[in-house]
Amino acid sequence: MTTITLVQGDITRESADAIVNAANSSLLGGGGVDGAIHRRGGPAILEECRALRASLPQALNSVRAGGTPIGKGLATGKAVATTAGELDARWVIHTVGPVYQVSGSDPALLASCYRESLRVADELGARTVAFPAISTGAYGWPMDDAARIAVETVRNTPTAVEEVRFVLFDDRAYEAFIRQLG
Repeated sequence: MTTITLVQGDITRESADAIVNAANSSLLGGGGVDGAIHRRGGPAILEECRALRASLPQALNSVRAGGTPIGKGLATGKAVATTAGELDARWVIHTVGPVYQVSGSDPALLASCYRESLRVADELGARTVAFPAISTGAYGWPMDDAARIAVETVRNTPTAVEEVRFVLFDDRAYEAFIRQLG
């Protein structure tokens, strides 16, 4: 049985086997959690992300002159792993959350981020996994709904992961997840 714990703080300061990154599809860093993980984890994460991106199907891996990605990269709801670089973890699991307005608010896509991340964690042998509140920042998913989907999905996904830790940046997120665990 997986234990679910909540922490209010900075996910890049967590010690876990795997830290989940709310990545953008390019896998090349960005803002929010994604940018923080890349900055604190150092260049090794970006180097492995570039290699992963190069291995994606060509139609999803197009770039403009100058190296700016134009393809979709990693699909929404999927997950892949890299080194954790300088983070206090063995791996970073990158998952692409849905943009609330663009995805048609499909909860299955958000749930897939958690399921796929746990699947990758199981493949790696991770026993502790730290998750952010995926898609709730710039991607605009309403916090209460995102917390419900996250907690329900983790509770209902068979996994060998012993502890899932939701690392929540602010009071609003922390309170939303507490309500769901109640």
